[in-house]
This record gives sequence, structure tokens and C-alpha cells, in this order.
Amino acid sequence: MFRKTAASLAVLSTLASVSAHAEGYKLFEQSVSSMGNAYAGRGAQLTDATLVYSNPAALTALDGAQLSGGLNLINAKTNYRNASAQSANGQSVVGRPEGANSLNELVPFVFYADKVSEQVSWGIGFYVPFGLSSDYDDDFAGRYFADETAVQVLSLQPALAYKLNDNWSVGVGISLNRAEGTLSKFKDHSGLCEAGPLLGAIFNDAICQSHYEVEGDDIAFGYTLGIHGEPIDGTRLAFTWHSAVNYTLKGDSVITNTPVTSANGQPYLVPVPGMPQLPLLDARTGKLATNDVLIEKSQLDLTTPASAAFSIDQQLTPALSLQFSAAWTQWSKFESIDIISNDANPSISLNTQREPNLNSPGYIGYIPEYWHNSWSFALGATYVYQPDLTLKTGIAYDENPIGQSHKTARIPTDDRVWLTVGASWQLSDQLSLDLAYGYLFTGDVSVNEREYNVQDVPLYNSGYQGQYSNKGQLLAIQANYRF
Repeated sequence: MFRKTAASLAVLSTLASVSAHAEGYKLFEQSVSSMGNAYAGRGAQLTDATLVYSNPAALTALDGAQLSGGLNLINAKTNYRNASAQSANGQSVVGRPEGANSLNELVPFVFYADKVSEQVSWGIGFYVPFGLSSDYDDDFAGRYFADETAVQVLSLQPALAYKLNDNWSVGVGISLNRAEGTLSKFKDHSGLCEAGPLLGAIFNDAICQSHYEVEGDDIAFGYTLGIHGEPIDGTRLAFTWHSAVNYTLKGDSVITNTPVTSANGQPYLVPVPGMPQLPLLDARTGKLATNDVLIEKSQLDLTTPASAAFSIDQQLTPALSLQFSAAWTQWSKFESIDIISNDANPSISLNTQREPNLNSPGYIGYIPEYWHNSWSFALGATYVYQPDLTLKTGIAYDENPIGQSHKTARIPTDDRVWLTVGASWQLSDQLSLDLAYGYLFTGDVSVNEREYNVQDVPLYNSGYQGQYSNKGQLLAIQANYRF
């Protein structure tokens, strides 16, 4: 299920199919002070040390040393209903037709910024730019298509900013990123599990628990470029570019309880009398023989996508300002998910790479994705209610990068709208606190999924159908300290 293309990790796509404020599996949760405005004006507003990530160029406008740290509590839920599936030979799969994937996750961040001189500033930060997780019940009707999906990217980024003149600054950040992911599903051995009741005493119940999982991790570098300016008093502009980051996630593919089809010199493994099309019989137990576990070293290529954002922060009165942002993400690089063997002694891929299956050397898994580039837009307002209390609100729209024909049980998402509110309290000359809350609105999603070989030709008679609805909430807190 994986291919050498950018984002080959929707393996890892969907905080329970919903990533708090996100598109695809990109996370925005690195600044609570920006979240109150639905991230409108992010990088243009002069907020705090979180600018290390959102726009390093703006660091030149901060006064002295600052430390900002926070937590985002993500509550996401995906409900599925009318779920049905067919095995490889077209039989109906018995399983749970409705249920929910729920997620409660804490996403942390911490940033520090300081001045070197009037022209030069620097900073460093730790944050989570990409992440998602979902896990279906083991008896889910679509378990042959999806079970667990998880991805996490942790980043450490130092940044440097230079003030060109009184109006404009530029900045750059270099990030060290660690990505890890897990993808799993139950295995459909041509409907053998569904045929079990017809086979009587020779059937081995372990075949219905045959399970595949792949894990991998890698470390790679990326960069951020930023421009910040105030060409007219009260009008702040920002442009930020976050680079793509290329990973090769290496780990193990593990499959359990696979039926045995070759005796390999074992005299106790014999054909089933009168049914040579079945796997071999273990004469010692009188049941169909299975391999307890097969392990093969494998890898998949992941490229987290490049993105560009333009923001404006417009002061209307001494108390009121409006914010706007438009962001573009290069999801079109994500064409498929490919899991490929890199084992000198292959076991799993000896079968999966063959012509009746994935039809490409070394392939263990493949899922076509073909995402498209997406846009997100945000509009916000900030009001200084009292000298020590600032109120914020915002609305954001995130375009879903997945076309209807490629929606899957792992990624059943649609376009979404976010409403947020927030507040900032100045508790003392040194300490301030930001709080924000966001709620997600999204439409219902229909999934009609098939299996394909590497040439995108449908395989077997297997399929999955279901309807989904998603909702999400986000509660976040951030503390800022000026030294």
C-alpha cells in the first residue's frame, strides 16, 4: 500500500479522519495566539516567539528575549454507518456496520526568541507540523481495507531574521524533522475466512485474525523562508514558504496467520482431500496450516508537502484590527502509498509482487491516492477590550485535497469550516496567557473503495462502502514570558 511519491504517508492521514484545524494531515497547532483568529494574519501579526515557525522574518519586531509554550487538546470523532464490504471472491464480509473512531490528543510546542542586535534576531522551536491517528474496531466491516493509521512528525527549528530597513525584514529557518508511521489492516485471503463455516472441522480460526502491519521512521531536513513588512503604518504583510521534506521510512512489514500453500519438504503438510484449491492441511492438527508470523524489511517514501502562505494584519482603530490569510499546499505530489521490500531474503513480497496481485517487483502494498493541490482561507478580528485583555475570533475554510473517487476508509474527509474564539491576558509585565477554542463544521462523506495493482487496475471482487460524518473541537492554552 505504498509508493515513491510525495506524501506517501497518508499512511497516515486523519486524526480519526479529522485533524483539528488542518487540511490533509498538516497541523496548524503551533500558536494559540494565532488560533484565536483561526490563524488569519498568522506571520503578519506581531505576537510572540511562535513566529519562529509561522514567519521567522517577524522576529526582528519582537522586543528582547521571549519564551512561548503551549498545549493543544484535540478532540476529534468520525462516525461511520451503513458500512459493508466484499471479500476478494465477492462474498459479503460479516462485521460491524456502524461505529466511531474517537481521538483525544495533546499537541505541544515551545519557542524561544531573542535579539542579537537591532538588525539581527534569532529563535528556536520544537513543534508538531504533521500528525494523525485513527484505529477501527477489530470487527469493523471494512477491516480488510483499514485498521490502524498513524503518523507523527516532530520538528526542531532554529531560525534567523535580518532587518533590511525600518519597513521590511527577511528570515530563514532550518528544521530537523523526525517522521514515524504505522499502517495496518486485516488480511483477506480470497474469502477464506468467510468460507470457514462451510469447511467444518478442518477450518483454522486463526485465518480470520490474519493481520498486516508496517512501521517505519526517518530523519530529514527542511527549511522555512519568510518576509515581513509594514509598508504603510498599521498595515503588516507576511509571506512564508515551508519546504517539502523527503523521508524514506524504513522498518518491518509483519503479517500473521497466513495460510500455507507450499509444503517446502514438510511431510505433515498435505493437500486437503478433494479440495486442492485450498491451502495445505496440517496433518498433526487436522486443520488448515498457517504461518504464525512473516517479517520482511520494507520501506515507503514520504514527502510532507511544500506550502506557501500570504497574510495581512490591518489596524483599523487603536483597538480593532482585521486579519486575513490565504495558504496553498502542494498535495498533488501525493499520488499513491507504496510499501516496497528492501529485504535480502523476502517472504511476504514473494506473493504480493506477482502478476495476479500488485504486479510490480518488490511490492508489498499499494494504494492509489492522487490528491490535488489545496487552498485554505481565514478571516479574523482582534479587539483590545482592556489594556490587559485582548479578544479574538475567526473563521477558516480548508479545501479537502481528496477527490470523491479516491476517498477511503483511512481518509474519509471533506471540505471543512472552522470557527474560533480566543483571548490574551497580560498578567504582568513579563507574563501573558493565551486561550483559544475552535469547532469544526464539515459535510458527510461517502466512500466506495476498491483494491488496485500498481498499474491502477482493480483487483479481485473486493470492495468497501460506507458513509461518514466528522466533527472536531480544539481547546488550547499558551504562556508567554518576556525576560
